[in-house]
Amino acid sequence: MLTRRRLAGLAGATALAFTLTGAAFAQDPIVIKFSHVVAPDTPKGKGATKFKELAEAYTDGAVTVEIYPNSQLYKDKEELEALQLGAVQMLAPSLAKFGPLGVPEFEVFDLPYIFDGYESLHRVTNGPAGESLLAKLEDKGIKGLAYWDNGFKVMSANSPMHTPDDFLGLKMRIQSSKVLEAQMRALGAMPQVMAFSEVYQGLQTGVVDGTENPPSNMYTQKMNEVQKHATLSSHGYIGYAVIVNKGFWEGLPEETRTQLERAMDEATEYSNGIAKEENETQLQAMIDSGTTEFYELSPEERQEWIDALMPVWEESAGRIGQETIDLISAAARGE
Repeated sequence: MLTRRRLAGLAGATALAFTLTGAAFAQDPIVIKFSHVVAPDTPKGKGATKFKELAEAYTDGAVTVEIYPNSQLYKDKEELEALQLGAVQMLAPSLAKFGPLGVPEFEVFDLPYIFDGYESLHRVTNGPAGESLLAKLEDKGIKGLAYWDNGFKVMSANSPMHTPDDFLGLKMRIQSSKVLEAQMRALGAMPQVMAFSEVYQGLQTGVVDGTENPPSNMYTQKMNEVQKHATLSSHGYIGYAVIVNKGFWEGLPEETRTQLERAMDEATEYSNGIAKEENETQLQAMIDSGTTEFYELSPEERQEWIDALMPVWEESAGRIGQETIDLISAAARGE
């Protein structure tokens, strides 16, 4: 958490920033601090770089985008608070982060096996169902601009995970999400919430036994160096919402906002276009390295996982809302 003194300073800076007039904006470049917690060479990191290039080009230098990757400014638990206070203007947190913020509907994305691949996913994130979820952030002082893919997750640990019984007693790192907690408990594992920047060390030292990540995160953070086994389960999805401080966004000149929306649309198309390709490429690189043994579930084993995890949907309905679950699952099926 941010300290009380730091919060006061940030709040004061925010109040000052929001008093800027249109004339002041015209005189000085508008600075957008874009903070995220992953490496620059991940799909999200490359998407942020693409947005910077396009935003600065389309605004003819009226906007400067400063990118801070790898938790350089804030860790997972701090960054949303910093955005709300205006200490940074843009983030791309994983969708699981909005539950602790008070918008648990986003945890629908954490439900196991709710999406059957990218086509199913994009029916939601590119359609009205996804837009309706982003709109729920506005009461928190946040404007949602886009969804960026990371990918579908693999499970990793230092022991094989072929059936749900193989998880019994494992300490598995998760993001802060009640749904992910329920998922690990359904498998017999012990969920451990840990900041993304601390996962490698946690795995290396045995504080946690395993974790779940798309291959791109696993590869760029070198988790394969400290995980002997991984299962290609595709049981869940990790994606991000690109968000801005609502007051900052609404205070921009309309023309600038339109230019930035164009930049974001194109950066989103680029980022999502490379996410699947990079996950496949980096998965193969880890397989080729030989440090981790990757296992592909048989259809029968996959069904065992589904049967073990489906109760998580019912358990989570009271938190997420059955209406939201029905909306997203129907949209994912194309209904």
